[in-house]
Amino acid sequence: MNLEETRSNMVTQQIRTWNVLDDEVLNLLYKLHREKFVLAAYHDMAFVDMEIPLGHGQVMLAPKMEARILQELNIKKTDKILEVGSGSGYMTALLAEKGAHVYSVEIIPEFKGMAEKNLAAHDISNVTLEQGDAAQGWSKYAPYDVIVLTGSTPVLPEIFQNSLNPGGRLFAIVGEEPVMDAEIITYVAPGEFNTTKLFETSTVPFINAQQPKRFTF
Repeated sequence: MNLEETRSNMVTQQIRTWNVLDDEVLNLLYKLHREKFVLAAYHDMAFVDMEIPLGHGQVMLAPKMEARILQELNIKKTDKILEVGSGSGYMTALLAEKGAHVYSVEIIPEFKGMAEKNLAAHDISNVTLEQGDAAQGWSKYAPYDVIVLTGSTPVLPEIFQNSLNPGGRLFAIVGEEPVMDAEIITYVAPGEFNTTKLFETSTVPFINAQQPKRFTF
């Protein structure tokens, strides 16, 4: 089986069956070659339904998760996007293809360098990559139309929803092991937000993610 057949199988067997039916999203998965964004050691696993290790205890989200996030956020060409956690730059690239500009913040210098290299190789220029800790917010370029948290957080800091433009959407994976909720939070009106729980999942938390208050005796 050649590379393109494997890619097609990923789309038809993993992604379409996970209720990702948006043709624009599906076409983008053929255009942006995922295998170019994974570490060389995992090249043969680029299309497998799993999280791929990036190092430092962090992972690249599974293909169906990346596609579902992209579909549920309903990104417009005019949208200003914040991505927390650049990783290898693949999700960054997908967001950049859909929106106007992506501000992507990465805490691990090695990952920032990797994302820069990968994005440059694909001539993607509508991205500002910054090194920093955005696990509890990044208001530098706020307000945003879309915010994507690529890691999980036990508690979702309110600063994220408060950094949205009216009509803005926030994707977050909230909770702790063994079960977390993938959510879309939409800014409906001043002080009013609508939360839609998409599915249950589990993924690696952000370094320095906000923790729930624990009772001590």
